Order: sequence, then C-alpha cells, then structure tokens
Amino acid sequence: MNLMLRHPLPEIPAYAPVGNECALFETAWTRQLPLLLKGPTGCGKTRFVSHMAAKLGLPLTTVSCHDDLAAADLTGRYLLKGGETIWIDGPLTRAVRDGGVCYLDEVVEARKDVAVVLHPLTDDRRILPLERTGEELAAPPSFMLVVSYNPGYQNLLKALKPSTRQRFVAIEFDFLPRDREIEVVSAESGLPPSKVEPLVVLAQRLRALKGHDLEEGVSTRLLVYCASLIDAGLPARDAVRSAMIEPLTDEPDIRAALFELANAVIR
Repeated sequence: MNLMLRHPLPEIPAYAPVGNECALFETAWTRQLPLLLKGPTGCGKTRFVSHMAAKLGLPLTTVSCHDDLAAADLTGRYLLKGGETIWIDGPLTRAVRDGGVCYLDEVVEARKDVAVVLHPLTDDRRILPLERTGEELAAPPSFMLVVSYNPGYQNLLKALKPSTRQRFVAIEFDFLPRDREIEVVSAESGLPPSKVEPLVVLAQRLRALKGHDLEEGVSTRLLVYCASLIDAGLPARDAVRSAMIEPLTDEPDIRAALFELANAVIR
C-alpha cells in the first residue's frame, strides 16, 4: 500500500538505529498495524516514535499515561462552555479524526478501561466507538496507534493482559552497546567522547545492580543530563551525584555504596 504523507517533513529528531526497528515501524504504519514498544525507562522509545513520525511526515500526539488517566481522558467528554454543553474531543479521538501517530507512553499506568477503548482500534475494524455521542469513527489509513511500557517495572496489578499484548506488533528496546551509547550521549550533550566513556562505564555497572539494590538502572536520558552538566562546567563527580546517583534511590546506605562505586570509576 502506498500512503501519501499528509504533512511536509518537519525537522527529524536524531535517533541512532540499533537494528531494523525503523523499517519495522514504517511497515507497520503502511500495513495499518498497531505497535507496542517494550523496554526500560529512558532507553529511547519516545525519541524513536518522534523520529519516525517526523520521518513519515505524520502529526504526533503523545499522551503520558498515569494512574488517574481514564478512557474519557482519551476519547473526550461533554463540558459546559458559554452556558452550553458541548463535546470536546480527547487526544485519541482527535488523532483518529485527523490521522497521524497517537503514542500512549507507559500505557499500563492508565486505568483498566483504557484497554477496552483501544481494542476496537487494534483489530481489523480500526474503529473508535464514542458511546456518549453515538459516533463510530473509522481510523484513516494514516492513523497509527503506538503504545509503550517497561516490562521490568511492572507488577501483577499493572501488566498488559495477553489479550491486549497480542493485538500489537512488538519491538523490544534495550540500552545501546557501549560504543554506540558513547556516541549518542556525546552528540546530545556536546561532551567529548573521551569524557563520556567513563560515564557510560559507570552506567553499565549501575544497571547490573537492577533487581538487587536498585529498581531501575541509569537511563540514557540521565547520562545525557549528566554529560550536559559536565559540558557546562560542573565538576564530574558533582554531576554524577546529581544526575546518576540521586535520581536512583532515596536509601542512604545504597546511595553511599553507589557514591563509592562512582568515585572508583570517575577520576
């Protein structure tokens, strides 16, 4: 199927492919398939979606899901305006009407009724029923639903049901190999690769502690923050403390051990 781009190409956010994920995304969009991105926090999932939406010339609607996000927040609701009750589309409804990519980040954080709303959009019907207005919106060919979540951070109460997971084509993300991550962090922060390398080495050692002393490892995002602070003139150990250690834990004993590890790596 040859889909025409609906919008001129904007500036494309930088993204460093690891495998065939760019081709898979484009093929999924062309064939009107929903996409699920799995991977740890801060490994590049959101940047990847932004990159691909811009590359395909598609508008991007991003929703950061949270505990209080309900289906009505995505579809819309009636509101009082100027003495009248009018229907206001939610972000998902607007994306279905207009086409483009609708990205639900950390979808498992949302309330359970959100999955019910998504199901008709993720099978061959590709429709969004709006019960309150009586409409049944058919998604245009340019519409694509993308969701993401972090499998390693979920518990039994917050996990995608198999019946939901199996409605999506899935791509698994992880942190970049050392050399590639050094390149990306250096390009994003402006810090020379030689000074980024020990930061990446430290990050890899901290990631090895995930599931033991830490719930999450150091994300590439935090590495960029740390390198940016150093590039701006902050001493390396102060930057590491603020951007790579403090965000990981509030436990004094664990922080002290992480500081000791950092001091052994960052000279």
